[in-house]
Amino acid sequence: MTAVLYEVRDAVATITLNRPQALNALDQSMIEGLRAACDRAAYDPGVRAVLVRAAGDHFMAGGDLKWFREQFVLSPAERQACFSQVVASANASAELLRTMAKPVVAAVQGAAAGYGLSLMLSADLVLAADDAYFTTAYCKIGQSPDGGATWSLPRVVGLRRAMEIALLGDRFNAARAAELGIVNRVVPRAQLADEAAALARRLADGPTAALARTKALLNQSLTTPLSAQLAAEQQSFAACGAEPDFVEGLAAFFEKRPAAFSGRS
Repeated sequence: MTAVLYEVRDAVATITLNRPQALNALDQSMIEGLRAACDRAAYDPGVRAVLVRAAGDHFMAGGDLKWFREQFVLSPAERQACFSQVVASANASAELLRTMAKPVVAAVQGAAAGYGLSLMLSADLVLAADDAYFTTAYCKIGQSPDGGATWSLPRVVGLRRAMEIALLGDRFNAARAAELGIVNRVVPRAQLADEAAALARRLADGPTAALARTKALLNQSLTTPLSAQLAAEQQSFAACGAEPDFVEGLAAFFEKRPAAFSGRS
C-alpha cells in the first residue's frame, strides 16, 4: 500500500495520508511520501491550492511508535543521529506546506496527535469533523515536539495556552479546538470530505498570485516591524496591480458578475 497518495484535479492537489490500518502513524514510508507530495504540489504550476486529508477514521495518530522502538537496537549516539535525520525530513514537509505560494487546507477526522497536530497546524485553513480530537502527546513518551508545533502553537493560541497544550499533553475535542482557533470550522463527519474539497476548489479558483502574497505577508507579520510590514504590503499591492487577475477582478466588479481568475501572471 502506498503510504501517501497524490492527485491533481481542477487545479487542486490532494495529498492523502494512506496508512489507515496504522491510524496513519508516521513511519519512514510516509515521511518520504509526504515530502515527495509536498514538493510536487509546491512546484507544479498547474496546482493552485492543496488539500491534505487522510484515509480511514483518523488523520494521524503521531509517529509510528513501533518503528521508533525498533531503533532501540542502536546505541544512543546512533539513535540520536537517526532521529535527527528523520525529523529533518518530516520538518521539511511541514515547512513546505507553511511557506508554499499556494493556500493549503487540512481536513481532519479522528485523532490528530503528535506530528499529526503539527502537520495540521502547517495548513492555512483547517476543517475538523465533529469527532476529531487533538493532543501534542510528545510529553507522554518523553519527547519534545517536531513539525513546527512550537512555532505554530504560540502564534495561534498564545504562549501560555501553547505551554499548557505542549507540557501537559491533554486531549481536547473539536469544539475546544475551534474555541482556541486551532481549527477554522467544525463540520459533521459525513460532510467533511465534501466541504474540504469545496473550500480547496474555492481557493484554487481565486487569484493565485494575490493569495500567495497574502499568505506570505501574514506569515511574516508576527516577526516584522510595522514599518517593514507596511513596505512589504506596498510592494505586494503594486505587484498584484500588474497582474491579469487584478484586471479581471475589477472588470467582474463593474460588470456585476463573478470573477474568472486565471491564476496566471
